[in-house]
Amino acid sequence: MPDAPTESTAPKKKKKKSAAEMQRELRDLAKPSADAQEPKVDLTKIYVRVGLVLGVVWAIAAIVTRWTVIPLYAAGALTVAAVGAGIWLRGYVRKSRALGALLKSAGETEEGRQEALRRLETDFKKGDVQAAIARAQLEMQEDPRKALTTLESIDLGKQLSPVADQVRCTRATIHLQLGELQEARALVDKIELGKQQEPKTRAMFAAVAGEAWGRTGQSKKAVELLDLYNPEDPEYGEMRVQMWRSRAFACAGNGDMKGAARALKKLGEVNPQLLGMFVVAKKVHPMLQQEAKQQLMRSGTVQRRMVRQKM
Repeated sequence: MPDAPTESTAPKKKKKKSAAEMQRELRDLAKPSADAQEPKVDLTKIYVRVGLVLGVVWAIAAIVTRWTVIPLYAAGALTVAAVGAGIWLRGYVRKSRALGALLKSAGETEEGRQEALRRLETDFKKGDVQAAIARAQLEMQEDPRKALTTLESIDLGKQLSPVADQVRCTRATIHLQLGELQEARALVDKIELGKQQEPKTRAMFAAVAGEAWGRTGQSKKAVELLDLYNPEDPEYGEMRVQMWRSRAFACAGNGDMKGAARALKKLGEVNPQLLGMFVVAKKVHPMLQQEAKQQLMRSGTVQRRMVRQKM
């Protein structure tokens, strides 16, 4: 007769997770990786292009100087400005890459996150905008409201357009997670999508703007924007979840439930738990929420009763 299970061998009942814990896990699943945040800038290519332009400017100035020396002064001023801009850009890119590496080093552990936050406090100057953005990305995992406070402390009027738009995009992402749709909409309406040179950045901004528009009555506009980007393109690998999530909201708002169901299916293929975003999130289209529940139940990853109770 087999021995009865002892205290050490008996299976332990899993502790039931709170709604807040489950929402935090879903945020972690949906967030883009640090690779998506790190700028991919080819400084050599930029310097070569600027050098060629300056060469043309100096050549024209040399020709015109037979009548006046003013073009030489103008060419000199442009050269000084270009050198200054090049030095600033080099420093900006280096710092962005350092912050990207720091975010990666944070890993998935609380200890890693706390260490990264400590280094952001000690290794970067107070008021450093790039460091503030990195801090907010770490704070989002635990306390979205705290992350918002960090980002709202940045004076967007004093930032270059690409930096200001990055802050707006991150703030809008948090508002969408919290179900604050109008606040997110007000931010994405100010993002200048056409001025973003880096393809991944454009795709990320489009995904956030598409979700905000799709959930606030501009679904057709959202679909048209999102159709410009293919979530299955390997170049957008780190943003695939966000892009399909946005399409689900946009299609549902546009009355295209077939498209919404396809987007949900793609998310389920990445991780069925991602469907829980549409079950627990606030202000989700009823039909989209129902479709997410059905796919989640069919996946067999959660109990039917749990889904019916909105997890």
